[in-house]
This record gives sequence, C-alpha cells and structure tokens, in this order.
Amino acid sequence: MTRILEGKLALVTGGGRGIGASIARAMAVAGARVVVCGRSKPDLDAIAKEIGGVALQVDLLDRNALDEAMASAGHVDVLVNNAGMAESAPLDRTTDAIWDRIMELDATAPFRITRSFVPGMIKAGWGRIINIASNAGVTGYGYSTAYCAAKHAMVGMTRALAIDLARTGVTINALCPGWVETQMADEAVTRIAQKTGRSLDEARTSLAAMSPQRRMIS
Repeated sequence: MTRILEGKLALVTGGGRGIGASIARAMAVAGARVVVCGRSKPDLDAIAKEIGGVALQVDLLDRNALDEAMASAGHVDVLVNNAGMAESAPLDRTTDAIWDRIMELDATAPFRITRSFVPGMIKAGWGRIINIASNAGVTGYGYSTAYCAAKHAMVGMTRALAIDLARTGVTINALCPGWVETQMADEAVTRIAQKTGRSLDEARTSLAAMSPQRRMIS
C-alpha cells in the first residue's frame, strides 16, 4: 500500500478491536498518524503501541466526555465512525433504555463527532469521513428494531451530508458490511444460542446466512 495518507491525522472510533483495529492498522500503513478512540484502555493501548499511534479513551455514550475528547484531538483529516453496538430483542422487550443506548452510540455519537470535525475539514479544503454502517442500514432484520433504525439513520446522515459537502473537498461515505468475524459477532452468536437453544455452530450459520455469500467476513 502506498503512503497516500502521509502527514494526515486519522481518528478511528471503536479502534481497539475488530473492524476498527483493522482500519487503524491500514491507516497507519498508508502513512497516517492514527488516534484510536474507545472505552477499553488495554485494547486501545495495545493497538496504539502496535501502530505507533495514540490511544484516546472515552465513553461515546457520555456526551460531555465525548466533547472534551474531540476537542483534545485537534484537527482531524480522516474520520472513521466505527464504534457501535447491537442488542437483539422483540419489540415488546425493546425498552426505552435499549433504544436510547443503541441510537446514542450508533447514530447520535457519529453525528456529533462528524459535526465537531467537519468545519476544520472544510477550512482545510480536504477531509474524508467513513461511516461503518451495516447491512442493517439498508434492510431490516428481525429482533433488531433499534439497531436497524440506528444504522438506517447513519446511512441517511451520510447521504444527506454527501450532498451538503459536495463542493468543499470533503467526502463522506458509508460502508455496509454483513457479519464480520469479530467479538461483536461472537457475542451475537452466544445470545442466539442462549435464546433459541441452538448450538453455537447453528447460531453462527444462521448469522452467516444473512450475507449474500452465506458466510461471515474474516
């Protein structure tokens, strides 16, 4: 990979593990200085040490802490809104707390983070924003009302901002992967097995079946 991001600062939320950690590694290989942001300090520290980046511990559900963390990051050239969560429940068990928590982390936090950094990107005449959404942002899944709503919100925000930013030198795109072999996927498999009585292998197969390729991304 060429060092196309030499001299740029990239911030990756949820950068301590899974998709976020892989993105952080790729950004570093491309020459960027990388800030990995999230809740788990040990995970963040490990990735930051590996790639020569900076760990920024913050709970994205804490708005005041989030504002302070984003202010401390300074100017960001590349923003990757990757942090997210999913909880499965039928509608009658989707409490206000579940709804609020998922919407806050998967939709509101990316909106607020993006709003923090876009003015600086516009002033610089260059910026890249990548939102890690999900297949759930373009289709519906059972027992996932809150998650699908939040990811649809992220995709809608991306589409609207792509129009708003079209002439500024700042681009924004959303990626909508299916299930990826991550800790979140492992947790989902465990929940499905516990709730349905299926084996772990059967639960994993049911998740993989949601992908057009009938397999998880590794």
